[in-house]
Amino acid sequence: MHLFNENKAVGLLSEIIALERGYTPTKAKMIRSAAVLHDIGKKKIDSKILAKQGELSPQEFETMKTHTWLGAEMLKSVTGELGEMTRLCCLMHHEKHDGSGYWNIPLQLLPEYLSFVAIADVYTALIVERPYKSALPPGEALEYIQNQAGTQFCPILVRDFIWLTEGDNRIPAIFSEVIITNGNDGIETKNTSA
Repeated sequence: MHLFNENKAVGLLSEIIALERGYTPTKAKMIRSAAVLHDIGKKKIDSKILAKQGELSPQEFETMKTHTWLGAEMLKSVTGELGEMTRLCCLMHHEKHDGSGYWNIPLQLLPEYLSFVAIADVYTALIVERPYKSALPPGEALEYIQNQAGTQFCPILVRDFIWLTEGDNRIPAIFSEVIITNGNDGIETKNTSA
């Protein structure tokens, strides 16, 4: 059985977006490293909630939301700029451009790289099958993101992201190279493009 390492994909996508937005390779790599850990707090969420088929109850949804601060708490010993970036990625990756996210903080008031992580996370979640939903084709996922310009995502970032996904072979490569063999916990990758 093969699994898809969503966290690695979110990190790689975030890095590509950062590079395209003019960040240095060193800073873009830091963003990737931080983004990979954005969902680490889910390790503290009951697996019955994570694997539930169908919509979460209001109480289950409130429990799920805690993965953001649980992740930040798990990473409190990570120091320096990377530590701060990683904790912010955990806390704020569900925030939205219009301020209607988990904690109601508009993304434009937060460091720009959090917008990269947010859009990479949503795109990845849309095109990957989950227990409660089927995978969307990439074109439909991009249509969803386009429709969220100005509300969930920065319109300029949406425009750039769509251009990037349609014109850059690095994006499809991510989704063919981060297939992992069950039991490897995302450490090893298998290139399925050959």
